[in-house]
Amino acid sequence: MKTVRNVTYELLRRNGINKVFGNPGSNELPFLKNFPKDFEYVLALHEGVALGMADGFAQASGKPALVNLHSAAGTGNAMGALANACNGHSPLIITAGQQNRAMVALEPLLTNTDATTLPKPLVKWSREPASAQEVPHAFSRAIHTATSEAPGPVYLSIPYDDWDKRADESSASLLNRRVKNARSLSSDELAELVQRINTATNPVLVLGADVDAARANNHAVELAEKLKCPVWAAPSSPRCAFPTRHACFRGMLPAGIASIGRLLSGHDLILVIGAPVFRYHQFEAGPFLPEGSELILISCDQQEAARAPVGDAWISDIHPILSQLAGHVADRAKAMPDALPAPLPVAASRPLKAESVFDILNSVAPANSIFVNESTSTIPALWQRINIATQGSYYLAAAGGLGFAMPAGVGIQLASPDRQVFVVVGDGSANYSIQALWTAAHYAIPVIFIVMKNGTYGALRWFADVLNATDIPGLNLPDIHFSQLAEGYGVQAFRANTPEQISDAVSRARASGKPALIEVETCWTEQGEKQ
Repeated sequence: MKTVRNVTYELLRRNGINKVFGNPGSNELPFLKNFPKDFEYVLALHEGVALGMADGFAQASGKPALVNLHSAAGTGNAMGALANACNGHSPLIITAGQQNRAMVALEPLLTNTDATTLPKPLVKWSREPASAQEVPHAFSRAIHTATSEAPGPVYLSIPYDDWDKRADESSASLLNRRVKNARSLSSDELAELVQRINTATNPVLVLGADVDAARANNHAVELAEKLKCPVWAAPSSPRCAFPTRHACFRGMLPAGIASIGRLLSGHDLILVIGAPVFRYHQFEAGPFLPEGSELILISCDQQEAARAPVGDAWISDIHPILSQLAGHVADRAKAMPDALPAPLPVAASRPLKAESVFDILNSVAPANSIFVNESTSTIPALWQRINIATQGSYYLAAAGGLGFAMPAGVGIQLASPDRQVFVVVGDGSANYSIQALWTAAHYAIPVIFIVMKNGTYGALRWFADVLNATDIPGLNLPDIHFSQLAEGYGVQAFRANTPEQISDAVSRARASGKPALIEVETCWTEQGEKQ
């Protein structure tokens, strides 16, 4: 007899999904029983960590990832990580176990009451199948919805008695379905857009995470080199879509309305690709665009296009439209911009400045390393000092929710076994998902975690200054020994407080082929997020 469970696992196989990230509960056991030999269950000690690992894996692999949560409580535990996955356009199929259908109306213990509403508005689609026979169809729709248009998470609540029910024979038709996205511009649309770009006197490019996610970085470079124009990373961009040492690159835009306007002043055309317009943070009154500027947005996300306060928008898949533009815009007969000067070395101090730590990491990390960042007060310093040259080399929490970097780093390393992943995390951020260390140790996933220990919530101190808020409680952290915590979870640990110690710790960690945590005392300065 073909059961709902059998058909669902075969559907997952046919779609290249053979890992399940989760922390099991009672409602999920019927799905996990007799777990198939060709699948891998990646255990996390907290549902938020499970979803964060799946988020990192999906972004780095470019494939959907499956997350198995425990009813309403497990979904609640994962909501912070879900906010990051939603804003990061991460294709996740999130399943949550539901109580037995015969008892749901009675709302017994572990009922996911109003299950489809619980994860909203952080998912593209949410469904509890009306019958057991609908489960495979719901999974098929979930997979194609998660990966279509602007990718993103979807949510399924599955009553646990559905899995052993007989599957509908028509479910077999789901196994070979494919849904492809290839939205490019028509010839007329392309001609209009190219004409507007070619006639601009002083254009500027602003690139977002969707360029990197679409594996379109090379086309972005080709376009910038034809236009001979400056390139900015979109504010708070969770990925890096352009080589940071390229002559055109100018850094990351700040997240204030007036600040962006000042930096983009003088450009008659602002071409934003693969990013919202714009993801602001601190409030700064001012016009959305500099005087004399017009804006064009190219986005894969209809919602981001619709809510933009200014400019015209083209909705398309990022890779084909960037390829079209790079192949059709005019190659300008002018010199390339002068490259930004290299940042000056920072004298070693005790404790070290963040800039010194990043200079050391940049010198010892392999050229194709991946950096996952959650040291939120040092984001500008990392962008200035780490040479990010290749696609998929930088990740940040898309919604700003803490707890992303450590589990995401584990998932990214699983998806990129031939590249070294460094997780740079603040001592405040590390406490949100420290359980990820156990998964890294248990599965021998060789992530290197760098804990920047400055004893305070540095980003909050900076924002308190912005808001002119004084005498704020709770901004200092107690003395936490992260190296001891790491060892307790089975991860080798180092305390490194000089350039030589950091270099030696990274070398020893890489030679071991195992996960490692390096605890570095750093000083906090008002550099923070200022630019």
